[in-house]
Amino acid sequence: MKMEKVRNTKEKIDALKRIKYFLLDMDGTFYLENKILEGSLEFLEEIKKRSIKTLFLTNNSSKPVDAYLEKLKNMGAPEEFLNVITSGDATLRFAKQHYPNKKAYLLANQIVSKDMLAKDLLVDLEDPDYVILTYDTELDYHKLDRICYFIRQGLPYIASHPDLNCPMSYGFAPDIGATIAYIKASTGRLPDKIIGKPNAEIINDGLEVLGAKREEVAMVGDRLYTDVEAAIQNGLLGILVLSGETDLDMLAASDIKPDLVYDSLLDIIDDL
Repeated sequence: MKMEKVRNTKEKIDALKRIKYFLLDMDGTFYLENKILEGSLEFLEEIKKRSIKTLFLTNNSSKPVDAYLEKLKNMGAPEEFLNVITSGDATLRFAKQHYPNKKAYLLANQIVSKDMLAKDLLVDLEDPDYVILTYDTELDYHKLDRICYFIRQGLPYIASHPDLNCPMSYGFAPDIGATIAYIKASTGRLPDKIIGKPNAEIINDGLEVLGAKREEVAMVGDRLYTDVEAAIQNGLLGILVLSGETDLDMLAASDIKPDLVYDSLLDIIDDL
């Protein structure tokens, strides 16, 4: 058993018992690609009994919120749990707040571009004022050439999240972090601002939606440098589940330490 090597302390378990809200990662935590992970729906049933509210928080900006809501619904998630914030949506809110009336070069999937345009993002692919990078699974060389060109000109540069890889049924696919590395190799620049986990912008959006105090909230996810680090940086209880990217060897080698570690979401219930 994995958990034979991890001992959750009574102090942290007691903190878990005081939690009223979960910020819940999706891919690698609740499902893996298009397959729901065992025990995920039972976890929702159990936290509903305990009146714990949940908001799904995903760094994956390759789809709009509506697509994730439909995916959760098709997996059997009850209506009251169909609440999602993506790093793409958080990036859109940040851009509209900090660059009002400015035009973005948006690197994104067509479905995300269409969604952001419908939500009044101003986009200009020829003469932009700043650059937005999201997780574009339709990426091609022309897009990379254009975004590198504009970044090289010194335009403000925003990225939706930092994830290096996206968990898949076969292992991992390169995520936006790999694109950021490509862009840095060409331009010498990293993003001026990254919005998604572990950064404050997406966490603050989540807390506002929930109407929650930080000490009442646990961030649950499978990734150390996004999910657990988000908890550490933002004053939340950090819970790692071993159902996705992170294994015990990675945990042992990392300086990022969660408050609690469980094999899966359902295992958390034993300590609530």
